[in-house]
Amino acid sequence: CCNNSQNNWLWESRKFDPNFKGPIHNRGCTDILCCILFILALLGYFAVGIIAWSQGDPRKVIYPTDSRGQFCGQAGTPLEKKPLLFYFNILKCASPLVLLEFQCPTTQLCVESCPNRHLTLIKAKVGNKDDQEYYKKYCKEGVDFTGLSPPEILKEGLCPAMLMPSKAFTRRCLPALATLKGGVVVVGNETTFDDGNSGTVNASDVLEASKKSNIAVEARQVAMRIFEDYTHSWHWILLGLVIAMVVSLIFIVLLRFLAGIMVWIMIILVILVIGYGIFHCYMEFASLKGEPGADVTIRDLGLQTDFSVYLQIRQTWLAFMIILAIVEFIIILLLIFLRKRIMIAIALIKEASRAVGHVMSSLFYPLLTFALLAVVIAYWAITAVFLSTSNEQVYKVFNTSVCPFSRETCNPKTFNSSNASLVCPDAECLFAFYGGETLYHKYLILFQFYNVFLFFWCANFVTALGQVTLSGAFASYYWAFKKPEDIPAYPIFSSLGRALRYHTGSLAFGSLILSLVQVIRVLLEYLDHKLKGAQNKFAKFLLSCLKCCFWCLEKCIKFLNRNAYIMIAIYGKNFCTAARDAFFLLMRNIIRVAVLDKVTDFLLFLGKLLIVGIVGIFSFFFFSGRIKAVEQAAPSLNYYWVPILTVVVGSYLIAHGFFSVYAMCVDTLFLCFCE
Repeated sequence: CCNNSQNNWLWESRKFDPNFKGPIHNRGCTDILCCILFILALLGYFAVGIIAWSQGDPRKVIYPTDSRGQFCGQAGTPLEKKPLLFYFNILKCASPLVLLEFQCPTTQLCVESCPNRHLTLIKAKVGNKDDQEYYKKYCKEGVDFTGLSPPEILKEGLCPAMLMPSKAFTRRCLPALATLKGGVVVVGNETTFDDGNSGTVNASDVLEASKKSNIAVEARQVAMRIFEDYTHSWHWILLGLVIAMVVSLIFIVLLRFLAGIMVWIMIILVILVIGYGIFHCYMEFASLKGEPGADVTIRDLGLQTDFSVYLQIRQTWLAFMIILAIVEFIIILLLIFLRKRIMIAIALIKEASRAVGHVMSSLFYPLLTFALLAVVIAYWAITAVFLSTSNEQVYKVFNTSVCPFSRETCNPKTFNSSNASLVCPDAECLFAFYGGETLYHKYLILFQFYNVFLFFWCANFVTALGQVTLSGAFASYYWAFKKPEDIPAYPIFSSLGRALRYHTGSLAFGSLILSLVQVIRVLLEYLDHKLKGAQNKFAKFLLSCLKCCFWCLEKCIKFLNRNAYIMIAIYGKNFCTAARDAFFLLMRNIIRVAVLDKVTDFLLFLGKLLIVGIVGIFSFFFFSGRIKAVEQAAPSLNYYWVPILTVVVGSYLIAHGFFSVYAMCVDTLFLCFCE
């Protein structure tokens, strides 16, 4: 009987209290243990940051490192004017991927410029003075180039056996590979060249040694072009984001006074904007008919670093047109079937507009959330860089003949007097990579994991703080009997103060649960990446199921947390009690929640889509140079989609920031209504 009465109580509606006037002011601290745990975790996070900043050195990422562990091109050092890394024998490297990881088993030297012609050591020795001076630039300092014979120079590893035409790439001199018509591979217009040891090397051999890294090299080339595009267009991108912010603000203000009309205008404009997209794709598709190469398929084209090539084939525009048509069809279908619910949702948005009108400061609160999230992201990124560069220089024994000490760790200061030097006269102690065997380096992976986990926890805490603050302010509007007399003077500041003073522990508790699920999802993605080459079908299936389950779990926790935070803002209870109350309240009104709340979210999503569409279309015409009036002002870019995509993503985030206030207002008013 007791159990039945308890269950009935959970499903009963709350009794009417005529004296209840909004968020309770006389409340106590909740989830104190979790608050203490969060503070200790933050102190630990700061400690990890301090250790990383004291041990790390970002120069290891910025500058390439020669065989003696010195940074090429670092300001204030003797190598300041030698920014490029040169490899004595690049053919010894398995692939350029090894080069980019500083693990090539050959002498590495900082130089001013890369070799631009083929020259062997023997030809340089018997050549004129200019050839000798040119060759000496790629030898170790202090070498007696004229006094020593070529065999002696090569035995001591003082100079490379040959130079080949190279180009600077990621501050490293890599072979200047090219392909002529017919597939003939050349290095500096030569198909074969002398290797300096009475032999010849085919250009195709160099290509074979490099081909494994072609994707990585091309990806880096794309990254460099994208970076160059950003340097040319950043001010126009900022202008586009400012326009998106102004459009969002105007839309919100109009929604305040003309909610019903604006919602219908928004729906019609979204349909028209997507319809125009379909029309534009069809016109591009039709204009390419009969053009040479336009009928090539995307699969035949393969991966291209110049993405504008894809816009020259008909299949690309056909794919865009089909995708937009499907989106248009789904939206129209939803509008037809949900037309009655849309009318009720519009009424809810009207009420939300009144609430936002009385709490106008809520529109600017997302700026604080953005600022706090920017701090969290910046701290995580900087700490991650310093942790990843806090390894020490590791030197290995490199040799040309058989040596029992090959690839063993060595000390360059004592190597010449060591046993390895006596047993292997041709061996050298060269810088290999960054690592370490100390206690700190053994637990470095744990520090990285802690950095990722605290990033999720802090980011979720900032989001939770914003949700509690806004819900507290809008709840004070809903429960005010006389509006605006009963609404607090500064509802946002009052709500923020209550959240920080009383409910830091509850926010940390909810954020912790969500962060644990997110970290598990990250680990599953990591495992999936590692198992891509595996043949075990059952393992792949199990991993896919786990990823799907944890994705669903994360969505459920986010939804429950959001409503729990609203209950915390109103009643000041701890997280578990608030989550339980919110859950049973939603269960008692499951039909309203499933339909009305989601329809409102759908309408607000259409608003974001409209703003992104308007700004995206204008940025497309501007950056692609299709507006004749401002054609000269448009920057010259490698990929005009780079600033367009940046503006589109940025516009969505800005619109989401403004509309998230409306979404939180709708959810708060809806939950208060259910109460």
